[in-house]
Amino acid sequence: MAARWIDPERIESAIAALAGHGAHGETGVARLVYSPEWVAAQDQVAAWMAEAGLRVERDAVGNIWAYLDGRDREAAMVVTGSHVDSQNPGGRFDGALGVIAGIMALSELRERFGQPERTLAAVSLVEEEASRFPTANFWGSRAIIGRIAAEEPKRLRGYDGVTMAEAMRDAGLDAARIPEAKREDIGTFVELHIEQGPFLERENFPVGVVEAITGYRQYLVTLEGAANHAGTTPMDMRRDPMAGAAEIIGGVVDTAHRMGRPCVTTVGRVNVSPNERAVIPRQVAFTVDARSPLPEQRETLLARHEALIQEVAERRDLRLSLRVDSDRGPVRCDPETVAVIAAAAEAAGVPAMTMTSGAVHDAMQMAEIARIAMIFVRSRSGISHSPDEFTAAEDAAAGIEVLARALHTLAYRP
Repeated sequence: MAARWIDPERIESAIAALAGHGAHGETGVARLVYSPEWVAAQDQVAAWMAEAGLRVERDAVGNIWAYLDGRDREAAMVVTGSHVDSQNPGGRFDGALGVIAGIMALSELRERFGQPERTLAAVSLVEEEASRFPTANFWGSRAIIGRIAAEEPKRLRGYDGVTMAEAMRDAGLDAARIPEAKREDIGTFVELHIEQGPFLERENFPVGVVEAITGYRQYLVTLEGAANHAGTTPMDMRRDPMAGAAEIIGGVVDTAHRMGRPCVTTVGRVNVSPNERAVIPRQVAFTVDARSPLPEQRETLLARHEALIQEVAERRDLRLSLRVDSDRGPVRCDPETVAVIAAAAEAAGVPAMTMTSGAVHDAMQMAEIARIAMIFVRSRSGISHSPDEFTAAEDAAAGIEVLARALHTLAYRP
């Protein structure tokens, strides 16, 4: 086995330090975008970047960039990074490990090899989770590719009632300047992330090389009926949105189950009004998250879901609102970059398997302007979006070494 470049103890220390910003219980993190905890975490990241001898800057939405400048300033950059915002609460590894990985990889390359041919950059992106603003997914990476509409900052309102523009202002940023974050100088983007699934652990691999990222569509389904007394309203005279929601929820989950892997469907949020024991609800609103990395399977899954939702609403005489909050087809990773990562794993003596991502990531947004690829690191029991998520430092070190060696190939060779 080749001598390892990355010290696992350094990773443990950095993960623990970053987790102190927004700590929730013993192992959790609640670090919502533009909150004081998030600002403190980004400040910590910027300090680490500067300590690593990198040139640091912040853009108009708050993404933090660290550069190891190359000899050829005209060549497109090679970029790595992820995000530090979390679920509410989430774990200390999701996103954060990818940010730490980028800083450590660039620091190691600078110390070992000096100046690259092409500029290398590590980025800590503003927001991926949408845990504060329900439809603001990928705020930082969407700003980079120019996909934030002018009205969005004032229109988007968080679960706390604050608009995105107000949250940005509280963090010292001006929403009117968002277009300044757009970039056209990124050639390749590689994101390291914990797997968020059970496959690496099941197959006994510390690292995964991602070939494709799942496509998804997220709906908000709102059913309206008639509120009435639970004891005096005959069953055949009811317009009960809860009964309709129960039928739809069971149906969409069962559809995905019957269609089989790799498609999945999840209903994760339900709001009922009035939410009383002895009252037939007037309205039930719930989310549907449907995914598959296979384009044809995804389209079939979505068509079956939408047909079921329409049919149940009509049959039960319920008023239906079906809103698409997010929609993105599957994204293939760049085959040449995937091959570079696989070769880097072999050179490092790190066992790695190729796989697809069932979770969505900033990398799929960056695919609009750059070649993209991802590196996964084994997650214990596949747990993520939870304070219980855990990745061993030795596995994290193996993944960061693969990242560093891949970046060396991408940026140091003429």
